[in-house]
Amino acid sequence: MNEYENIKKELISSPKSWLITGVAGFIGSNLLEELLLLNQRVIGLDNFETGFQSNIDDVLLNVKKQNTGFCSSNFELIKGDIRDYETCKLATKSVNYVLHQAALGSVPRSIDNPLNTNASNIDGFLNMLVASKEANVDCFVYAASSSTYGDHTDLPKVEHVIGKPLSPYAVTKLVNEIYADVFFSTYGMRSIGLRYFNVFGKRQDPDGAYAAVIPKWISNMINNSEIYINGDGSTSRDFCFIDNAVQINILAATAKNIRKNEVFNVAFNQRTSLNELYSLISHKVQEKFKDISIFDPIYKDFRKGDVKHSLADITKAKELLGYKPKYNIDDGLSNTIDWFFRKLNK
Repeated sequence: MNEYENIKKELISSPKSWLITGVAGFIGSNLLEELLLLNQRVIGLDNFETGFQSNIDDVLLNVKKQNTGFCSSNFELIKGDIRDYETCKLATKSVNYVLHQAALGSVPRSIDNPLNTNASNIDGFLNMLVASKEANVDCFVYAASSSTYGDHTDLPKVEHVIGKPLSPYAVTKLVNEIYADVFFSTYGMRSIGLRYFNVFGKRQDPDGAYAAVIPKWISNMINNSEIYINGDGSTSRDFCFIDNAVQINILAATAKNIRKNEVFNVAFNQRTSLNELYSLISHKVQEKFKDISIFDPIYKDFRKGDVKHSLADITKAKELLGYKPKYNIDDGLSNTIDWFFRKLNK
């Protein structure tokens, strides 16, 4: 039995209290589902700027189907903003673990509006750090980002070597790590940053100007819309299925051997080019939707602030947390497309 299975057994036998910020978002709602299935008490905080009530409704429906003993009092939703310190204080009261996912994501969004990105990702982050410190939480786990590696081109990316940030978003995520480190050295507060590498999966929003590539392409193919690739298609990423990200969040929060501030890469350690990704998705979509006709991709200019290639070294997470990612890009895409298929056929 691996470390994650052991931790889940411990949590079921001894439930804890968790706060998920950004609970109505993509990653937050998937964390909520796993924790409720483990009979944990969860407080969710969201301002619904980028999250959706439908995500929470979907989680609660799924949990009730899978866990007949589910108690509705195990989940409390607070509609509020991390930019308001009093809201953060309320949310962190009597909480064991914080999973801080709330942020304004997207490199292009940050380039278009750096002030909003800074307010949420730095001011809001600091509010959550202070509130968590005052509440004496056992561990503060936060969504860091692979964008922190910036212009450093070596592959694979290792946690202790970074470059200069290439976007306002990357700056905010680097500042998060610096603040977390200072809070440990100054107050002894334990934090763990998770540098996400292109996480994808169910409930990821396919719409809007800042939608991630995988849900957007799946949705466009299903709806017979055009597919755009930024650059020549050789750009590559280490795509990480959502269940892998959920696993490491819970492992990080409950880790008994880490008593200081640390950061970990969250990925599968597998590099896929955009051209390869297009081929994989189009093949799987056509398998599901037999009569569908898919457009050839249209190539555009490279996007500002993007790095050309990304690949994570996940050795540190494996050795210190027992992280064992279960889903590669192929398995993850199959699961994600199945979810889109079920959603369309409800």
